[in-house]
Amino acid sequence: MTTYEPQYSTSIELSERVGFARLGLMSNQTWLEDPSRLLYVLSRYKFVSRMLQGFDRVLEVGCADGFASRIVADKVRSLTLSDADRLFIEDARRLWVNWGVPTPSFLVHDVLASPYASRYDAIFALDVLEHIPLEQEHVFVTNIVQSMERNATLIVGMPSAESQRYASPRSKEGHVNCKSGLQFLEFGRRYFKNAFLHGMNDEVVHTGYPAMAHYLFLVCVNPK
Repeated sequence: MTTYEPQYSTSIELSERVGFARLGLMSNQTWLEDPSRLLYVLSRYKFVSRMLQGFDRVLEVGCADGFASRIVADKVRSLTLSDADRLFIEDARRLWVNWGVPTPSFLVHDVLASPYASRYDAIFALDVLEHIPLEQEHVFVTNIVQSMERNATLIVGMPSAESQRYASPRSKEGHVNCKSGLQFLEFGRRYFKNAFLHGMNDEVVHTGYPAMAHYLFLVCVNPK
């Protein structure tokens, strides 16, 4: 079997040799219910991959099914995926084995319970902090900082407080700690010597007016 243009026959060869990749539990739901949102999620991971390109030991906190994490893994030297939910880690393991690519390390770990056993050059957490109650926020960040090397980088991404008027009821149920841009920046500067705020609308990252950003990134450098 060949394609009309022969250079595309490699698609057939790859499918026969490796098989077809599948989506994970959360990415599958997103693709079926709101496919545009999957593009936005992948774009968030692309931003992280560019910020951390070439880093040695990188950890993701709250990886869920690990589908989008493949983008970061392609740019860093080693990646560890962690989540408090064992079901998601098991799903992530199955995904990566199915893809036939070098697999990261996997950890079931609740960062609210303790720091990680290893230290990392960079840590990132996308769509996690907004699920952490405000009264547990300090424990969350402190345990992350204690898991970082001295000059490490942290990237945190979350929906802005302003975006919540447009959020679905299911999202609002879990979003208990969204922040405005300036609140987010102050949060980062409490724990790091340097913190840099970026906004995001759909798949576009920018440095525009934070109150008009649907999503926020905080890039933090040098833990205090």
